[in-house]
Amino acid sequence: MSPAFAMDLSLNKTVELIRRESQDLQKADMNVKKARAGLDSVNANRWFHISGNATYMNLINVENPNKPFGFEVPPSVAGMAAMSGVPTGALPAFVEFPDNIGMVGATINQPIYTFGKIGNAADAARTAIKMAESGKDIAGREVAYAAAQIYWTAKMTDGMVAIAKRNLDDSYAARAKLESVGRPNKSNLVKISADVASNEIALSDAEFNRDSAYRLLKVMAGIDENESVTLTDNFPDGFGGLNAPKKLESNPEWDMLSRQAEMYDAQRHAAHAGWYPTLAATASYNYIAMNNDYKLWNGTKNQSAYWGLSLSVPIFDGGLSRANATTAAMNAESARLDLDKSKKMKSNEYTNAVLKYDHLRNNFGNLKTARDLAARAAQISNDRFAAGQASAVELADVQSALAQMDMAVLNSKFNIVMARESIKKLNATAQGQ
Repeated sequence: MSPAFAMDLSLNKTVELIRRESQDLQKADMNVKKARAGLDSVNANRWFHISGNATYMNLINVENPNKPFGFEVPPSVAGMAAMSGVPTGALPAFVEFPDNIGMVGATINQPIYTFGKIGNAADAARTAIKMAESGKDIAGREVAYAAAQIYWTAKMTDGMVAIAKRNLDDSYAARAKLESVGRPNKSNLVKISADVASNEIALSDAEFNRDSAYRLLKVMAGIDENESVTLTDNFPDGFGGLNAPKKLESNPEWDMLSRQAEMYDAQRHAAHAGWYPTLAATASYNYIAMNNDYKLWNGTKNQSAYWGLSLSVPIFDGGLSRANATTAAMNAESARLDLDKSKKMKSNEYTNAVLKYDHLRNNFGNLKTARDLAARAAQISNDRFAAGQASAVELADVQSALAQMDMAVLNSKFNIVMARESIKKLNATAQGQ
């Protein structure tokens, strides 16, 4: 019996806990967020970009570093000035420029038309989001299937322990009856003792497998290893038909591969657009301060600004755009080939799962009938053994046959529920009856 404080776990609760703990689902969710960030990154290119700058320069007279930066007034210029009535000596022989210049400003650029560079890149990013969402759906189905397998495996080990324990108890009882006789048959006693030892090993193995299955369940569900759990859902005693279409019409893997091909097509168009020009609006403002020494703000100050249009025309890129377009085109074709293969393989997997479910379900009734007959034979042999009309060998054989039939029924139930889970993984709308 389970402790009173044991945690009750249904199949749905187990799936929920394992989904919550699944690193694969967490990574799939991160991939969706990453794809959405990629779209934001592409859309950011649609809007204006502002950059600030701050510059300090000290001009050096390369010909004579000890001489101030500037130029000497040519004699011809002085002569022309004198002819114009400028007094001789009014012009300096050397015009000095401020050699300390500081400038701060900002520049803004706004794309106007990119001939599909941004638009196609955004289409590819939006398709990547849908791909990531399909990938998350695939991961969710895989985790749910794995969780169901872990749950039903643990539940099956409970049944295996119960069968092994009952078989061992029957062996104990048979040996006790035989030993109660004044002079028991020695060969029968040896046979019963051998069966007891064998069944003790079988029980020990079953308990080990049960403990291993429960440890795995706790690890995957994030439950403390020392906490006791009770699995509340039991294997059904019967199985009805499956409400599922005979042919698989859709699957998230198909959606993902289809979106992948669309994404590469959009990337190909964006790469082609790399051959076309880019039209953008641009504007700039700068504040300039100049002086003969580092005290810039004591010197001359000025402001400048401009605005206009810029047309950037690619002339030669070494074949980069063509190579990127070819790569994207080949990736798109590869994705379509993968989609075609996936449709064939998944359809075949789905058909086999449906046929397997029906096959196992149809055989289940006959298996239960065989088990009931084995139980009846075991009861008859037990009564005959108690009356001294059957040997220990006969009793051990029929008890072993009953245990094998119980194991077969249990294994059949597990295979049927997992076949149903496999169908649900491929087609989420499929439901058992």
